[in-house]
Parts: sequence; structure tokens; C-alpha cells
Amino acid sequence: MPRVKKKIRKKNIQISIKIYFIKIFFDVLIFFLIFTVIPVLVYRLIDPPTTPLLWIRWVESGYDKSHPTFLKHWVPLNQISPNLVRAVIVAEDQKFYNHSGFDWQAVETAIKINLATDKTVGASTISMQTARNVFLWQDRNWLRKSLEVWFTFLIENLWTKKRILEVYLNVIEWGNGMFGCEHASLKYYKHSSATLSPVESALMASVLPSPRIWSVLNPQPHVSDRQSKILSVMSQSHIPIQY
Repeated sequence: MPRVKKKIRKKNIQISIKIYFIKIFFDVLIFFLIFTVIPVLVYRLIDPPTTPLLWIRWVESGYDKSHPTFLKHWVPLNQISPNLVRAVIVAEDQKFYNHSGFDWQAVETAIKINLATDKTVGASTISMQTARNVFLWQDRNWLRKSLEVWFTFLIENLWTKKRILEVYLNVIEWGNGMFGCEHASLKYYKHSSATLSPVESALMASVLPSPRIWSVLNPQPHVSDRQSKILSVMSQSHIPIQY
């Protein structure tokens, strides 16, 4: 009998431990869902007042007051020049309207190039960049990449393509301490982003891969070459904008 009681007690302890860990798992899962889904739902209707990258750049600058910590020049998508919208889609994600957040063909190509050469090629879509800029940090590690995939899935399913584009154009970095297309347009061209020409738009879009090194005001040869290619695609193809 004592042995039977010991076995029963041991089994009960094992069951209790399993229940405890299952409870912890579901508590963590619920916590994770609350703290990821709710912000995405909020930003579906409310413009993000700031982003992690703004604060990171502010700290990197030594708390320089000239570096903004809040977004001050938000512009609705229908008040941004169609030229800039098309230029950015051409430059960053020509399949934007046709994928659900991930360009799997580009991912496959990037993996092959990264494994076969010393180059580091990315495959981020506009949706992925939006998720990263609004909700996450910029370091390259598996945790950030995994969260980026999750947030990309969320915004693709809880936002519209229009909303993703609008948020993207208003939060991304266009130069050192310069965030949002309106801020960049005013700095670079002294006029609103609503009146950007194709040439101006293509030049702005051409620096997006490295906006703190590549220059709009003094474009390097590879930037000018990229601008020409963007303009060529813009003139040859029709990219609809969903307002």
C-alpha cells in the first residue's frame, strides 16, 4: 500500500507540474497576443506618435535636441504626391499590391546569394519595413526577425494596403534625424511632399536603402544611377495607388 500511495503521489505531482507549465505557457501566450495585437489595432486608426528608431537615433546622437523623438509632419496618403508613392514602390517593393507581406521569391533569391557569396542581400517588403520601423528595433538577430514576421502578418491582416503605405511613408528615415516624407521634402526641396515631381521623388526613393549615408542633396554616382533606373520603370509601367 505505501508503494501504491507513493506512485499515486508521484503521478499527482507530475500532473500538477504539467498543469503549472501549461498555465504558464498560455499566460505568456495571452500576454504576448495582448501586447502585440492591441498596438496594431490602435495604429490602424491612430497615427503612431513616435517609433523605437526615433529614440534610438536620439540616444545615438548624444541626446541632441535637433534629433526628433516624435513624428511632427504626418501627411495622409491622399495628400502625398503619387509620384513619390510610385517611386517608393518601384524602389522598394514592386510586388507590394500582390503579396501578403512576404515576397517569397525574393527571400529564396536572397538566401542563395547570401550563402554563395560574401554579400548580404535583404528581401524586406514595404510591409516588413513598416512592421520593423513602427514596432521593433533595427538590429539583425533572430528574435527581431521572428517578431518582424509576426508583426508583418498582423498589419497585413488588420490594416489595409493603403494604411501600410501611409504609415511607411510617414515613419521611415530619409536622412540623418529626418523621419517622414513631409519632413524630408521640406528639408530637401523646400516644398510639401504633395507637389514632389517624378525626378524629386525618384531621388528621394533612391536613398532609402541607406538614408544616412546616401545623399539626396549631393547624390553619389550610384544614387544617381539608381534614380535613373527608378524613373525608367516609373515611365514604363503603371502602378495603381489605392487611395
